[in-house]
Amino acid sequence: MAKLTTCIDLMDEGIDRVSQIIPTMPAVEARLCRLLLMVGEGIDQELAFKLKPHKLNHSEFLTLMILYSRPDGSSTPGELCEFATQGATNMTRIANALARRGLITRGASEADRRRVVIRITAAGRRFVKEMLPPMFPRIDTMFQSFSATDKRHLDRLLRKLAGNLDRLSEHSHP
Repeated sequence: MAKLTTCIDLMDEGIDRVSQIIPTMPAVEARLCRLLLMVGEGIDQELAFKLKPHKLNHSEFLTLMILYSRPDGSSTPGELCEFATQGATNMTRIANALARRGLITRGASEADRRRVVIRITAAGRRFVKEMLPPMFPRIDTMFQSFSATDKRHLDRLLRKLAGNLDRLSEHSHP
């Protein structure tokens, strides 16, 4: 696989050529969108590399982390679908995979027996506490050339972009 920086150079050349052919193309914005996608794919590949030894995929990891981070370690399937951006069928598959490994349980809500609640188990908590720290050095390396100010700016800009995307989806979806 080509280095990300090489792919970015090729992307720059391509966007420059297309913007000469179609001068109304928003080249800066197109470049930023493509950069975000390329960097996101790179981060996703890095995460997949770190999750593979644990026999987890990104969706399973995210679901487990959502439960781990909840004050009571639980959530409903609907909430997990929303937060993990997964459909109900895929969330069922994810929950089945995590339950088979003993990392989560499914049961009725104590407040409303008709509601299903998914909870992280003690084994799931131990699993997260063991698997997460070895990821930290590689995450640090990703941002090693960023100053604290750079990180704050990137955080602010990405949140601003997320707000714009939310507004865009409000106007394009019923």
